[in-house]
Amino acid sequence: MNTESVVHSTITIERTYPAPPERVFKAWADPRQKRRWFAEGEGWSVLQYDLDFREGGRESARFRDEKNNAEFRNDGHYEDIVPNRRLVVAYTMSAGDRRISASLATVELRPQGDGTRLVYTEQAAFFDGADGPRMREQGWRELLDRLAAELQAPR
Repeated sequence: MNTESVVHSTITIERTYPAPPERVFKAWADPRQKRRWFAEGEGWSVLQYDLDFREGGRESARFRDEKNNAEFRNDGHYEDIVPNRRLVVAYTMSAGDRRISASLATVELRPQGDGTRLVYTEQAAFFDGADGPRMREQGWRELLDRLAAELQAPR
């Protein structure tokens, strides 16, 4: 493996949700809601999840893939938050003790009729062949599907 390889990529995913921007924003800001759609999931154990949702605040999650017992970590720092409109988070991902990527992610929430148009843009550097743009985009598509389910759940 080449220990000096870096792959740069920009991922953009757009979704429309039948909920107002305030409701979608809350699903990102509320620790219980975010844990449900972002951290929990079939085949994964959540070892730790913390969310301090404010500019300068941090988000940290540790997961275990139950299939192969691999541990992953996601550590983020909120750079910009405009309530009900935008959030920007810089985050890294690690597999075990090895850093696999560093990213800057922007979530834009735009009113669209009675709902919300969400635009997720991630600018990422993937290290040494780990993860990669295709897997990251697939992961975020699945997470945004889970967000849709969270928005439809009774409150």
